[in-house]
Amino acid sequence: MNLQRTQPERTPPAAPRQAALLALLAAAQFTVMLATSIVNVALPQIRAGAGLSDTGTTWVVNAYGLAFGALLLAGGRAADLLGRRRVLVVGLALFAAASLAAGAAASPGMLIAARVVQGLGAAAIAPAALALAMDLFPSGPGRGRALGVWGAVSGAGGAGGVLLGGVLTQAWGWPWIFYSVALGAALVLTAVAALVPRTVGRRAGRFDLLGTATVSLALTCLVWGLTTARGAGWTDGRVLGALGAAATLLAAFAVIELRRPNALIPPRLFTTGRVAAGNLLMALLGSVWIALFFFLPLYQQQVLGSSPLATGAGQLPLAAANMLGSTLAPRISRRIGATATVTAALFTEAAGLLWLSRISADGSYLADVLGPSILVGLGLSIAFVQLTALAVDGVPPQDAGLAGGLVNTTRQVGGAIGLAALATLAGSVTAHASTHQPHLESLTAGYRTAFTVSAAVLAATALLAMLLTRRTGPQTATTSTRPAFDPQTSRIS
Repeated sequence: MNLQRTQPERTPPAAPRQAALLALLAAAQFTVMLATSIVNVALPQIRAGAGLSDTGTTWVVNAYGLAFGALLLAGGRAADLLGRRRVLVVGLALFAAASLAAGAAASPGMLIAARVVQGLGAAAIAPAALALAMDLFPSGPGRGRALGVWGAVSGAGGAGGVLLGGVLTQAWGWPWIFYSVALGAALVLTAVAALVPRTVGRRAGRFDLLGTATVSLALTCLVWGLTTARGAGWTDGRVLGALGAAATLLAAFAVIELRRPNALIPPRLFTTGRVAAGNLLMALLGSVWIALFFFLPLYQQQVLGSSPLATGAGQLPLAAANMLGSTLAPRISRRIGATATVTAALFTEAAGLLWLSRISADGSYLADVLGPSILVGLGLSIAFVQLTALAVDGVPPQDAGLAGGLVNTTRQVGGAIGLAALATLAGSVTAHASTHQPHLESLTAGYRTAFTVSAAVLAATALLAMLLTRRTGPQTATTSTRPAFDPQTSRIS
């Protein structure tokens, strides 16, 4: 009888070329996330320089997020049908051109239009890059580490964007935040064209143009209605009309998808039982993600009086915590299981946001921002890695791009909706408080409310995660239906 203990299987480290390709694809994701947050610290300067109103200032953020979120599904399906490398290259080229146009914008309309086109490019980049990255690694610990890298660069892009935005705004002015993004996208484009191998040919299938148009218009109406409600009020006819149109179009989209053989979101995508749960939870996480990087820099600048550079530097601890959490996420999940990991991460981020809800008008960075930023960064990164893994786990290979587009869609659209709703709420609280409190205290009251509601949303999300993910258990290797990466041919299949 053989009594020798079997050692746990260890996944070998990625081959040098495999790791290099992952780093390049992660750089594409970093560029997309950078463009999401780099404008936040410069919003006061952009508003003054471009002549924006309060609503227009919000749309500098929402225009990018809405176009990005509304077209991610189409971008993911295009990557599956037309070739992931091809769609990534086109998306990077469009993204770089739109970034240049945003920096050179001579009017509010041109700036917002350029941000929309930026979002279109990002909608092609994000799902194609994620699908290519998942092609590099089969399911199992290797993929977990790859998703840890993905989470680290996503979080670093969000926090690093605030830092870079502060540096560039203070040194050369706000147009350079867009010029820097254009340069970064051009560099990544050059490297992708030279180094990423061509994928196999097009896959059979057709675009669901009707479904894409319907859901895109529905999301546009939804976020426009929420954003307009901030200034016009919830009973305004335009707001009610937009929200009603959004509900009608979303219902029409559901009917269309059930009847079309080439549905934008085919039912087979949800056969694993995990994709739906991962995307629902990611939408809730996203609803506070973008809002955090919107309100926190504003508090630092408008209330604490920090310069753009100091505000950006203040995000470094959050970025460091984010990168640490993303690195640790796969190890924690293997040790305690996916359900416990996701739940703990969401509660950790909720605790950080609840701590932020105690900010004061006469506070300081060290007393009010530093500690909660570290908690938020750890919780956000671990939750992001685990929910992304959940949302792509077991997806058929031919739908990898669509799955990547879907999880990015739910996060981005959740973020756009969350920002619109929280900005409306914070604005209402500030307006009411201004009737009997000084200006800085009124602003702080609005920000406190936004952080409090965000903490409540994440706490509820953590409870929901306990219910929806409890059957997934620890992440284990599953069989892959095709080779992910052939080091002999350097081909991504």
